Amino acid sequence: MTWFLLLLCSTFLVCRAAVCPCERPELCHQIREERDFEVFVFDVGGMTWKSYNWSMITTIATFGKYDAELLCHAHSYGARVVLKGDVPLSYIVDQDNRTAWITEKVELAKSQFMDGINIDIEQQVEEGSPEYQALTDLVRESTEAFHREIPGSQVSFDVAWSPKCIDKRCYDYVAIASSCDLLFVMSYDEQSQIMDACIAKANAPLSQTLNGYEQYLNLKIEPKQLVMGLPWYGYDYPCLNLSKEGICSIAKVPFRGAPCSDAAGKQKPYKWIMQQVNISLSGRLWDDTQKAPYFNYKDSNGQIHQVWYDDPQSICPKANYVKSKGLRGIGMWNGNILDYSGEPVAKQQTAAMWNVLLGC
Repeated sequence: MTWFLLLLCSTFLVCRAAVCPCERPELCHQIREERDFEVFVFDVGGMTWKSYNWSMITTIATFGKYDAELLCHAHSYGARVVLKGDVPLSYIVDQDNRTAWITEKVELAKSQFMDGINIDIEQQVEEGSPEYQALTDLVRESTEAFHREIPGSQVSFDVAWSPKCIDKRCYDYVAIASSCDLLFVMSYDEQSQIMDACIAKANAPLSQTLNGYEQYLNLKIEPKQLVMGLPWYGYDYPCLNLSKEGICSIAKVPFRGAPCSDAAGKQKPYKWIMQQVNISLSGRLWDDTQKAPYFNYKDSNGQIHQVWYDDPQSICPKANYVKSKGLRGIGMWNGNILDYSGEPVAKQQTAAMWNVLLGC
């Protein structure tokens, strides 16, 4: 009798966990349709997702708490919702640990009616190390498990803006690309390692950004495996000195072997940037070398700051490159940080940021 009660209890818990949270049961079916063009959105929580441009979105990577309402809404538009996958690489060097982690993620996705996983591991790895091989194995085995257990599911992997060991992330990019459905290329934080003058620069300069894609393509990674990730945020740098030419010297904050980095500044959402530029000292300025906007302002303590960011003008040629090269799609970090207040000017600015994703 005891074993029967345990079995009954176990069955009840499984069934309870798998109860569809959507008003329409068909919205709990995993999305299997493959889109020709991906618009890949990271969501970090809250309710701003209700104001996204859902006519464009194909995949939502949930980096906040699980939100059943978001899942149902996304599925009603045919958009996938995928888990975040992160784990210390030292842990998954062991095959049993790796298999257990993958099994846990697959079961979690199934119980929440989700459509795959976005593996976001930004840890430094030395080429040829045990972690180097374990990471490649993790991506391959995760893809095999998800595709087997959730037919039509999507497995993506986040990579730096260039495959050239950025931030000491020396991964086997070719093997990883061939092992999953797509690579989300984080074309931002491109000043994480400043090897020359310690000055404020664009978060994602155009030539540097596009050169990163040429490097991936030169590795014979298929264009249809690459999604361009854009920053919907900028960096606010306190200037140690602002020269007559407008160059902002920044504090030396080392990072993974570089003497300076963008850690000297603070990340600021586009919503804040659009408000701050209106009360800045300089107003919006444009750097024609980096093809990026910036502005200077003075804080309440009299400190001069320089803010670099992306807007429709700087995103436009990047989005056009995606189309011209036949890349898999485009996306951003992250969807939550525009101004969704509905105020007329903010509404126009927010719509422009969404619309430019498809080119100009």
